Amino acid sequence: MTHDVSKMLEDGFTPLFLAPQAGVSESPFRRLCRRFGADVVVSEFVSANGICENSQRSRKYLRFEDEERPIGIQIFGSVPAIMAQAASYVADEYGPDFIDINFGCPVKKVVKRNGGSGCLRDLDLVARIIRAVDEATSLPTTVKIRSGYDEQTRDPVEIGLRCQDAGARLITLHARTRTDMYSGFARWDEIAALVEALDIPVIGNGDIHTGPDALRMKDETGCAGIMIARASHGRPWIFEQARAALEGEPVPADPGVEERFRICIEHAHNAISFGGEEKWAVMDFRKHLGWYTKGLPDGASLRSELFAVTSLDGIETLLTAYLDQHLASAAAA
Repeated sequence: MTHDVSKMLEDGFTPLFLAPQAGVSESPFRRLCRRFGADVVVSEFVSANGICENSQRSRKYLRFEDEERPIGIQIFGSVPAIMAQAASYVADEYGPDFIDINFGCPVKKVVKRNGGSGCLRDLDLVARIIRAVDEATSLPTTVKIRSGYDEQTRDPVEIGLRCQDAGARLITLHARTRTDMYSGFARWDEIAALVEALDIPVIGNGDIHTGPDALRMKDETGCAGIMIARASHGRPWIFEQARAALEGEPVPADPGVEERFRICIEHAHNAISFGGEEKWAVMDFRKHLGWYTKGLPDGASLRSELFAVTSLDGIETLLTAYLDQHLASAAAA
C-alpha cells in the first residue's frame, strides 16, 4: 500500500474507509467525509472501457483534490488488457495513491458485461485482471470483492487467496454474494475467516449502521480496517462516531436539525461548484437532500418540495423555512 495507508496498518491503527459508491462518492462528498474522520476514500467505480474510449463522462469521475488523499481510484471491467490500459492512464494522469479493482458491484447492467461481481464466476479471469493491472503501474493494486456470485460459488477465502496470489496488496470483503444484493445480513464470520487465511490486510464491509457497529466488527473479525457505505448517506458524521467507538471514547450524538442543515448546505455548495451547470447539479444532489432530511418530523412533505427545486437558493429557502418552523415549535414546547 501507499506510505500513508501502510503506515496506518503497520502501526496497528484501524483506518475507516469511505466505500466507492456510484453517484454518491463524488469528490465533494469524499472531502466532507474526510473532514468527519474518514481516513481513506475511494472514488466512484469507473468503467475501464469508458476511460480507454476517452469518454468524458467516465473521466470526470477521476478528478480529485489533494485534500482527499489517501485516495484510491476504482475501475471495473472484464478484459485484462483494457483494465491494464485504464489503470496505466489513471496512474499517469491522475496519480491516486492506489488502484482498486471492483469485483463487488451487483448491479445488473455491470454484471451482464461480466464486470463487478460478475467476474466472480470465473476466478481465473479475476487473477488475470489483477496481474494485468498490477503490472501496468507502480501503484499498489487493491480489490473489493463479495463472498461469491451466489450461494453455490460462495467461498470468500478461495476468492481472497486467488486475489492475494495474483498481486493484490489489500482486499475489502462485502460479506454478501452478488445474488444477495443488499438483503439479509452480511456474514461477518466470513470476514474473520478471510483475515485468518490471508497475509495481506483485510477491510471489513457490510452492515455498519452506527459508530458502535465499527467496534463490534473489529472485535468480531480482527479486520485491519472498516469500510462504511450506505450508512454514510446523509450522515458523514458516522466516521466521527465510529472513530470514537474504536478509541473507547463517548460516541457523539447525531447533530441536531440546525447543524445537519448547515452540513447539507455546505455539501450542496461544494457539489454545485464541482458539478458545473447549477440546474443539473442540483437535480443530481436531490438524493443527498432526501438522506439529510430522513427521519425529520414531517420530512416527507419537506422532501416533496426539495425534490422539485432546481437551484441552490431554492434549497436554502426551503431548509431555512423548515428550520424556523422547527425552532419555533421547539421553543413553544
